[in-house]
Amino acid sequence: MEALTTSTLAVAIAEIGDKTQLLALVLSCRFRKPLPIIVGILAATLLNHGFAGSVGVWVQHWLDPAWLRYLLAGSFFVMAFWMLIPDQLDDEDGQFRRYGPFITTFVLFFLAEMGDKTQVATVLLAARFVDDFWLVVAGTTLGMMAANVPVVLIGKQGAERIPMRWIHRASALLFILLGITTLWW
Repeated sequence: MEALTTSTLAVAIAEIGDKTQLLALVLSCRFRKPLPIIVGILAATLLNHGFAGSVGVWVQHWLDPAWLRYLLAGSFFVMAFWMLIPDQLDDEDGQFRRYGPFITTFVLFFLAEMGDKTQVATVLLAARFVDDFWLVVAGTTLGMMAANVPVVLIGKQGAERIPMRWIHRASALLFILLGITTLWW
């Protein structure tokens, strides 16, 4: 359960204010059809985090355990710093809009997650909890959904009230704690 809860919490917090959450807000305002957007987010996240988790497992098997521990801890500390840098959304969805809310959401979310904080977090968490690969993928997906579904449902009214600076600081603290526990154990 540690893999599931850690993955869910890490990604849910990391996702707040992230470019994919901003993308969810834009898609929600543009299409005004929450169900296909939510299903598109779920499908893109499962595929993307499945690949990311596989990379994490591969890295864990490839590296010596001592080196892996230091690499993971260092990566968690870098993620903590990265969390303090707010994301901005590029207006890249114009060319996909004609395909409808599901396809547009699926394609844009999959592409936006490439190299994103939550994808990197998924790689790191899968390497950390290698025996619980499916729990990590389920947890990171659950975290993405927990952060994005309310944005899709509530839209712009709720997103403007979230204190992003404090959320980013809490995320950074969580990744620092993950780095420390990785070094400790």
